[in-house]
Amino acid sequence: MRGLQRKDAAILKGMQILHNYIRLHEGLDGMTPSEACGIKIKGDNRWITLIQNASQSQKVKAGN
Repeated sequence: MRGLQRKDAAILKGMQILHNYIRLHEGLDGMTPSEACGIKIKGDNRWITLIQNASQSQKVKAGN
């Protein structure tokens, strides 16, 4: 990726998720910002866990 052509590029959402839910931060004593706020993501692979949780959430919304 050499640069963003659009401000709403899909990669930006992925980078935001990486920063807030996956990447550990030294300034937060090795926690993610979501963990610092009390949101825990359990599982060995955080990406897979987030995707599974999102798909379950969509099923619940569709059932309402």
